Amino acid sequence: MKKINLLLAVILFISSAFAQSKDELMIRNILAQQTIAWNGGDIENFMKPYWHSDSLMFIGKSGITYGWQKTLDNYKKSYPDAAAMGKLDFTILQTKRLSVLYYFVVGKWHLARAAGDLNGYFTLLFKKIKNTWVIISDHSS
Repeated sequence: MKKINLLLAVILFISSAFAQSKDELMIRNILAQQTIAWNGGDIENFMKPYWHSDSLMFIGKSGITYGWQKTLDNYKKSYPDAAAMGKLDFTILQTKRLSVLYYFVVGKWHLARAAGDLNGYFTLLFKKIKNTWVIISDHSS
């Protein structure tokens, strides 16, 4: 009986160590939904989790872009059709809760395309605004 209780305690400890908070699960779901939208050729739905504000910051190879609309326009210019968009895959390397209002996410992205694959890394800063997690800053390289 003691061995069973010890085994159960170890299993509970290990599972709680790897358990994700409700907020982290929500953020991971947002990223999964973005992948689905992208892979469906739908940049507008891909952009839904971004903060609809002129203060949204996107940092890419061309520098800093401010604003949701400007970021959307840049995506549409760089990826004018589904073939250019390819198939997106995210690998989350780290999620870190900074406070009750902020999460920091680090990951890798990969685009499989006929014209040649692309890949890189990203950092995202999520903020909870009106009880919804939104991306307020994206640095993708």
